[in-house]
Amino acid sequence: MDAVPDIVDAVLIFLVILSVLIWSVGISKYLAFYRNSRFDREFLAVFSKTRDIQDLLAVMSSTKGRLARVCQAGLDELVSWQYLANSVAPDDKREMLMHSLKQQAHAEQTRMENGLSILASVGSTAPFIGLFGTVWGIMNALKSITASGSASLDVVAGPIGEALIATAIGIATAVPAVLAYNYFLRKVRLSAATMDNFASAFHLLVLQSRHKHQ
Repeated sequence: MDAVPDIVDAVLIFLVILSVLIWSVGISKYLAFYRNSRFDREFLAVFSKTRDIQDLLAVMSSTKGRLARVCQAGLDELVSWQYLANSVAPDDKREMLMHSLKQQAHAEQTRMENGLSILASVGSTAPFIGLFGTVWGIMNALKSITASGSASLDVVAGPIGEALIATAIGIATAVPAVLAYNYFLRKVRLSAATMDNFASAFHLLVLQSRHKHQ
């Protein structure tokens, strides 16, 4: 078999593999976001009723999700305060608490961004990969015309039709990837804002609890 059609077929197979990949990434991330969003809503419902930081300790063992992990990071920092005694100023302790909350929130955001680079890469390169297959197929069509000495439709239609399929599949692969990337990027930004707001609310709850017990 001629090497040129083999290359076009390889491009088509590669695009199909990329299509399966982005759908797998998209579905897995959607399920992960859905699951964590449900956990976060449940946790916020509990947190909104909390009036003292000690009350959180009783519910943390049964909570899951991103906000619960950020909250746990804050509680761990509070536990470490008892080993600091009075060697650290209160303002420095509050700064350390916010740092722990922000650090965990950043780790959660990094985890949420996993896979987005795949969607972005496929979305930006798939059309060009398809175009490469199209150009290669047209080159094959031109060679067929030269070899046969005829430019009839029967000679040209087959190779050019196969070549155009590569571009079509490339676009069909790229569009869902770009849409999924934009959708999940918005989800990541909204979740990051939610975690930042929660960090501020947790810090405020700590201050209120300290004043209450003084």
